[in-house]
Amino acid sequence: MTNEAEIPERIEARLRQWEADGFIERLLEHDPTLWALRGTPEIENRLGWLDLPTTMAPKVADLTRFGRDVASEGFTDVVVLGMGGSSLAPEVFQTTFGNTAGHPRLRVLDSTHPAAVTALADALDISRTIFVVSSKSGTTTEMLSFFHYFWARLTEMGADPGPHFVAVTDPGTPLERLASERGFRRVFSAPTDVGGRYSALCEFGLVPAALIGVDIGSLLATVQSARDASDEEIEQALRLGATIGECALAGRDKLTFVTSPSLRSLPTWIEQLIAESTGKLDVGIVPIDQEPVWDYPDYGDDRVMVYIGLRTEPEPEKREALRALVPEWAHVAQIIEDTHEISRLMMRWEIATAAAGAVLGINPFDQPDVQLAKDLAREAMAGGSSSADAGRIISIDDTDVETVATEWLELATSGDYIGIHAYLAPGDDVWESIGQLRSVLGRSAKVATTAGYGPRFLHSTGQLHKGGANNGLFLQIVDDASANDVPVPETDYTFGQLIAAQSAGDAGALIQRGRRLLRVRVGADAQAGLERLASLFENK
Repeated sequence: MTNEAEIPERIEARLRQWEADGFIERLLEHDPTLWALRGTPEIENRLGWLDLPTTMAPKVADLTRFGRDVASEGFTDVVVLGMGGSSLAPEVFQTTFGNTAGHPRLRVLDSTHPAAVTALADALDISRTIFVVSSKSGTTTEMLSFFHYFWARLTEMGADPGPHFVAVTDPGTPLERLASERGFRRVFSAPTDVGGRYSALCEFGLVPAALIGVDIGSLLATVQSARDASDEEIEQALRLGATIGECALAGRDKLTFVTSPSLRSLPTWIEQLIAESTGKLDVGIVPIDQEPVWDYPDYGDDRVMVYIGLRTEPEPEKREALRALVPEWAHVAQIIEDTHEISRLMMRWEIATAAAGAVLGINPFDQPDVQLAKDLAREAMAGGSSSADAGRIISIDDTDVETVATEWLELATSGDYIGIHAYLAPGDDVWESIGQLRSVLGRSAKVATTAGYGPRFLHSTGQLHKGGANNGLFLQIVDDASANDVPVPETDYTFGQLIAAQSAGDAGALIQRGRRLLRVRVGADAQAGLERLASLFENK
């Protein structure tokens, strides 16, 4: 491991080398040799995101008009049916800006748990809901399952479903054909040279944003004006990329985010960007989002702290506390004047992530380990070997659960992190209990912690878990999703079977990669089961 005293000079040396190599000019010219040889798959055809502020500008008027037309028809809700890059940016826009008066509010469905699907359906006036079916490939299992469910619900009501659906996908995909056959209200074609996690400022992010009344022209103009002013914006992004890349090489690979209240959802989007882009070939940067930061002060020497805030929400005490946790060169502060500058931060983090990939010597635009979990889930759905290969699931009520849990936790060593994979129906109470469990695990093992709902995280941090360094311990939590199961119309499976197969596929992939995994089944009361699980780890 690099001597810590050398890290600041390594960062500066990296920046000097990039300047000598013309990194900025080559980046803007879409030069793939910044990362690999010409012709390397998923580089040359994945750099269109750099031009989105320019290429999307002519589409602003049409998108804005579309959003206003939908609002004028009295729709109250817009639901994004998608995963990962298709859902995270829209969620950030809703959380940050809210929906403009007269425009529908936005929700995201990215859980296949039957209780999550039915809870959302019951909360909606489906007759006044627009569904954005969103997928780059147009083949995502979750997206298609959600589509079939809500199409059937509208049909059962006697409504014409087509006008309630909008598709966002690449040209020529199965989703585009489906939308044409079923008479969707509109199909938006996204640029083929933009990968999902880099797609916030194209149709995948901007169509939902326009539907809730966000000023998408301002989002794009903010990025373009910053770039037009000088190279300083890109230089800042490169400094960020050099910092997080060199720190990761030196062992400070836990990129820990804290934000002011208005920007609380942004790190969840950054989490996917960082984890899926850098977590491969046994290296990676581990993003830490929504960790109970103040619960334990012993952070070790594996952190880089990032504070992102609004100037109007200064929080000086919080910022000073963060600075005290790490050396100055391992602390990043990003302050913006207005929420619309969130688009500038998105582009900055995209450039920084790509630059960090160059530091780590990996391709930041592919996701080679994501497919494994999908394949194993498909095998489990077909009754294949994946379920058996996924390891034992221990019940929270088994007599040896405490022994097994303790033995798993004792595998943690300095520099590790713990990832909680909750294949449970999302909810505020459940998330609070997961936070309490994170706090207990972090204090007990003195390591960083992450958490995510399955299968949502499979399309974001899942790549890091399987392809990154083997410094993660994973706690998979499942329940009996078949208790109140729901069939997926037009298919031969249920949502309960789907999420069970996805958890088995995920576990099988982790085991194949030699990861340290504990699988626990909680009871019908997930919150109570999580609290019981936390008690097992208390004072270990």
